[in-house]
Amino acid sequence: MKIQVINGPNLNMLGERESQFYGSLTLAELESRVRDAFPQVDFDFYQSNHEGELIDRIHSLVRDASVQGLIINAGAFTHTSLALRDALAIWNVPKIEVHLSNIHARESFRHTSLTGGVCQGIIAGLGLNSYLLGVRAVIDLIDAAR
Repeated sequence: MKIQVINGPNLNMLGERESQFYGSLTLAELESRVRDAFPQVDFDFYQSNHEGELIDRIHSLVRDASVQGLIINAGAFTHTSLALRDALAIWNVPKIEVHLSNIHARESFRHTSLTGGVCQGIIAGLGLNSYLLGVRAVIDLIDAAR
């Protein structure tokens, strides 16, 4: 089973930014913990601070039948990017949106997720566990579709 994990803007700065919201793990540590928790899964991790690069990555995955599911933390683009939402809508695989922080307990502009509406679910506010639960959900959705 192969799952793509996409992280958006500023997530490359984990471990250096607002630990009260994002914790102290670096992105590399987060990726390592996800891999360790699911050794049966082949993960591909991708991070970009650029909206167009995220969209191009998703477009390339639409044509890659080997990738069966997606975990996405689009960062701030979650709340602003119709283009990213449209790209996600094209790709017909199980998709779970995740957030380290509770977007609903933060500033009001973070309460709306444009991208979440084209995902099967959203998990927020649980730090690393948001990713781990997201992977578990994608695995379950893939298995259910078989």
